[in-house]
Amino acid sequence: MLRKLSLALAVSCASNGMAWAAEAPLSTKTDLVSVYQEAVDNNADLAAARAQYGAQKEVVPQARAGLLPNLSAGADLNNTRTSLDQPSVTSTRSGTVYQATLAQPIFRADRWFQLQAAKDVNEQAALQLSATEQNLILQSAESYFNVLRSQDTLASTKAEEAAFKRQLDQSNERFDVGLSDKTDVLQSQASYDTARANRILAQRQVDDAFEALITLTNRQYNSIQGIVHTLPILPPAPNDAKAWVDTAAKQNLNLLASNYAVSAAEETLKQRKAGHAPTLDAVAQYQKGDNDALGFTNPSPNGVRYGGDVEQRTVGLQLSIPLYSGGLTSSQVRESYSRLTQSEQQREALRRQVVENTRNLHRAVNTDVEQVQARRQSIISNQSAVEATEIGYQVGTRNIVDVLDAQRQLYTSVRNYNNTRYDYILDNLRLKQAAGTLSPGDLQDLTRYLKADYNPDKDFLPPDLAKAAAEQLRANPAQ
Repeated sequence: MLRKLSLALAVSCASNGMAWAAEAPLSTKTDLVSVYQEAVDNNADLAAARAQYGAQKEVVPQARAGLLPNLSAGADLNNTRTSLDQPSVTSTRSGTVYQATLAQPIFRADRWFQLQAAKDVNEQAALQLSATEQNLILQSAESYFNVLRSQDTLASTKAEEAAFKRQLDQSNERFDVGLSDKTDVLQSQASYDTARANRILAQRQVDDAFEALITLTNRQYNSIQGIVHTLPILPPAPNDAKAWVDTAAKQNLNLLASNYAVSAAEETLKQRKAGHAPTLDAVAQYQKGDNDALGFTNPSPNGVRYGGDVEQRTVGLQLSIPLYSGGLTSSQVRESYSRLTQSEQQREALRRQVVENTRNLHRAVNTDVEQVQARRQSIISNQSAVEATEIGYQVGTRNIVDVLDAQRQLYTSVRNYNNTRYDYILDNLRLKQAAGTLSPGDLQDLTRYLKADYNPDKDFLPPDLAKAAAEQLRANPAQ
């Protein structure tokens, strides 16, 4: 008699006879928080973002410098030759002048508004860096769980290959004893070949997922800890889309950064308008040098001519009133109006996108919760369908195509279940990122449900479902 094929048996064949790789020692398995820490220390994009912020924050001291005193010093060395035709006289004089000038802006409206704009730009840059750091949390989780997803897919694909291989062997046995025709063998062979091709592709996807993890952290990983099937699958708290949207409006980092972008554009507009305003500076100057170089070549009122070096000290105010600059200031004002409108519209577009993403992710998490339960039940239902179809095939009421389709649907339901589990985890993190509340603590919470001795070939299926499949096999060992 032919032994009936069950999911538990296929899992056993896949894990014992077709293991993808030898299990690494438990001490070498990396957890989620460790991957994130490696990403923080070694991620090139984050390092670039930090360097960019370091450059952008310098706009504040640069703008402030325009309101602070300016001290300069210099020297002039001149050689003057004078020639007269009548009488024919030629004289040459050399003169050196040393000078120091101190200027203190008193009224510079344009520079003041430039400083305010620079402060807003600095706050915007700080929030953008925080958004990049927060996004790295999500990137770390996505890369980590993509590895687990691909490993579980590979494990289920190997189990499916083992199932079709066993079906092929059974078809050959039935053909040899005259219980089936060659068509059954060919159909089984085609399904097995397809499953084998899918397993090869799944193997490559595992390698690709590990490669993405290496790119993120610049570290090599042999294996990582898996997530247990007892992870609580719960609706978001609070389970109110409006509450999440309100939180996102107040805390979404990119949206907050866009507010500062608008403020900076407003201050820049004021700066450009101030280009029409007068400027007032206090200036103090000290000069010392040759009397000719300083202009003391004429006799003084008492008839005394200066000789040697002369010192000169000057303190005063400098008022400048812009009258016409070729239309430059007016053009800059019009440009700033357009830039302000642009930043306001970009903020509005981002606000709408944040609201949409938050609502969609809230729905996605609730859908994931229901789907995990439905996908879990579909595994049991498809397992029963496989058992029933195999019985029907053996008694002649079903054909080999029905059996192969039932087995294919069973393993598809297993992959759908695992994919939905990982979608639930990542959608939760994405929802928190949209709301601006995502933090490393969320990864730490997930770490509590990681399994250090996780073996994808055995653990891709919930233990209770594997047990149920095994009980079904023992209850009906042969037909």
